[in-house]
Amino acid sequence: MFVPDNVLYGIHSLRAKHNFPITDEKVDHAVIQSYLQIKKAAAEANELAGTLDKQKSTLIMSACNQLLFSNDYSAFIVPAIQGGAGTSTNMNVNEVVAQLAMRLGTQSGNEPVEIKPNDDVNQSQSTNDTYPTAGKMAMLKRLSPLLTSVSKLVDSLTDKADEYKSAIKVGRTQLQDAVPTTFGRTFNAYASMFKRDILRLKHAQKVLSQVNLGGTAIGTGINATDDYQDTIIPILNKYSHLNLHQAADLVDGTQNSDAFTTISGAMKSLAADLSKFSNDLRLLSSGPQAGLNELELPKKAAGSSIMPGKVNPVIPEVVNQVAFEAIGNDVTVTMAAEAGQLELNAFEPIMFKSILTSEMHLTRAIDTLVDNCVSDIKVNVEYCRNEVEHSSIAATVLSPLLGYEKTTALIKEALATKQSVKEIVKQKQLLPDTLVDNLFTPEVLTNVSKVKDERTAAGSTLN
Repeated sequence: MFVPDNVLYGIHSLRAKHNFPITDEKVDHAVIQSYLQIKKAAAEANELAGTLDKQKSTLIMSACNQLLFSNDYSAFIVPAIQGGAGTSTNMNVNEVVAQLAMRLGTQSGNEPVEIKPNDDVNQSQSTNDTYPTAGKMAMLKRLSPLLTSVSKLVDSLTDKADEYKSAIKVGRTQLQDAVPTTFGRTFNAYASMFKRDILRLKHAQKVLSQVNLGGTAIGTGINATDDYQDTIIPILNKYSHLNLHQAADLVDGTQNSDAFTTISGAMKSLAADLSKFSNDLRLLSSGPQAGLNELELPKKAAGSSIMPGKVNPVIPEVVNQVAFEAIGNDVTVTMAAEAGQLELNAFEPIMFKSILTSEMHLTRAIDTLVDNCVSDIKVNVEYCRNEVEHSSIAATVLSPLLGYEKTTALIKEALATKQSVKEIVKQKQLLPDTLVDNLFTPEVLTNVSKVKDERTAAGSTLN
């Protein structure tokens, strides 16, 4: 094949571009960045082991630095979806680094130095160990901002719980009125759910930090010196600022992909929780005239080209769609991990694409959810209180104080006359006014039985 003289990539990269015309999307920049850090660390480790001369090592490291600092990924032309278990990506990086290193060598005024992509840049390495390591590094880099975003969501929900801790609302089961509750409890419950997501993501973070670098082909360590294997991870940590550890069993670390299902599964759980939360926001803000109308979401866009004044819950809607995507990506990762055969999984490229996309999109979705929705949610406090006081769910509060039969009669009367339960109880003087006025406060809702016991102990008689 013809390879232009003015490009950094070589024939293996060009073949991959022609062989895999599946998508215009190239290998994720986070994977390329991580690969360059591996090549840089490997050059230093090989020099320390005495298998790569200093001049070549210096030029390889300089080439990696230039590519890392320039953020120019134009020479990395391999499609994200590729056959070959990542070999084309590794070849692309090897070719680009080698070609740039030789150019840097001639620029210094010295005699040209031949640097070979496979013998020098790829020394002591295999795609079998560098590719999964680069993928895990990329995932760890994307995981940090995702954790930050989920933590920000938890903080925002905790703030809302505190702001509306006394706001009474109708609690529902199966979309039917059930018992009174508060928005403080509701928002706290959401925060607790996302705290568990943080724990799952942090567990995945630990799993991803175990890498098989140094295992070379199928984890045997063939063609790598003991000195290289001892130093490669500490040197890579120095350049990547990641806390990586060499897997205890390099063969296991090479052929099995459960680390990827762990991070993907954690994101699936997060996606399901985000979608459930978004569904609730859309329901609770529905209407406003003919819906639940308990929440007022920030108005972000016109809701219709034909219906004036209509405003849609566009932020929860976009979060729902990102959640659907992440759940679908998890199915892809699960199938790819399951399909691995014998000593190597050939399907890591699609796993990497799926996981890295989910990490990025979930992070952005959560950020817009917090910034453009949750932080400015308003509870229609008086409307919600009125709904509770006029609802048959008041029976749950009154039954311990008045008895089941009397309470049932009160509820029927309230529904028939469209009066609030509180008004009828006052009219009939069934309970002291002070108690009735506080009947639907969070304190009484939580301790109805306690209120009855205290009044009985004090000698009061309930009518």
